[in-house]
Amino acid sequence: MILRDFFDIEAVKLDLEGETKDEVLKELIGLLGLDDKSEGILFKMLKRRENLGSTGIGNGIAIPHCRSLVVNRLRLAFGRKPDGVDFKAIDDRPVRDFFLIVAPPLEVSNQYLPVLGKIAQFAKEPDVPEQLGQLETPEDFLALLEAKSI
Repeated sequence: MILRDFFDIEAVKLDLEGETKDEVLKELIGLLGLDDKSEGILFKMLKRRENLGSTGIGNGIAIPHCRSLVVNRLRLAFGRKPDGVDFKAIDDRPVRDFFLIVAPPLEVSNQYLPVLGKIAQFAKEPDVPEQLGQLETPEDFLALLEAKSI
């Protein structure tokens, strides 16, 4: 399993506009191309997950994730907010890089947790936060995932 295989270029945005946690979550959800009702449901699910504890894992990275019936397969999105947003991360620092993971409640391939783990592994590499900050195009993001072979 290689992370690059799960990302569509349309679901990568390097200049998020949101200024708050909620605005960023809505913008990330928007990258998945769902209808308005599904986006609303997904936002509520992600908020519920965040209320259990922030998905901000430190080093300027967050991995908001949940399971929801609004998708019929595992869906991922990546967004970057260069100035960062207060996401209540475990290190209390602003979050700049967001990896959104959404999966149906039951998935035959059962990739939700392995993909979550791969993203966490990728995010913990010492040079990754800096490399994410230097991306200029969505293609650069996909190339970074390929280069890391995670």
